[in-house]
Amino acid sequence: MARRAIRTDRLIAVLGVAVLVLGAVGAFFVLRDGALVPEPSPSDRALRQIEEKFGPLAEVNLMVSGTSPMIVCGYVGLPIHGEDGRVSRSPVIFISRPKQLFLGDDPRQAEFRDTLRLLCPDLPTPPAVAAVQ
Repeated sequence: MARRAIRTDRLIAVLGVAVLVLGAVGAFFVLRDGALVPEPSPSDRALRQIEEKFGPLAEVNLMVSGTSPMIVCGYVGLPIHGEDGRVSRSPVIFISRPKQLFLGDDPRQAEFRDTLRLLCPDLPTPPAVAAVQ
């Protein structure tokens, strides 16, 4: 029986295709996870989270850095339409983390207060509610 040999040209072509496929798979995983996309600043991330949650009518009244560089705390004014036709903005406390937005009107008030005390000890009292015609 004759010994079957792999030709050098064919081996180079097969290995070249394998390298290209592995490179494409690696690039897919790097780009999918956003490794090459710069992380937005914490304040930009907080504004995006608030707009996604409440829409464009929400108005950030105050924003301060928390104890960690990735934490932002503050107050967002949500429009409330009164019976007399006036619109007022009720301030709601928020804590913005990289993957989550905590709100002061969360049903788990004790957990929120503890988190607020831990992450944003310097957050001042909320601004007064202003009525707008």
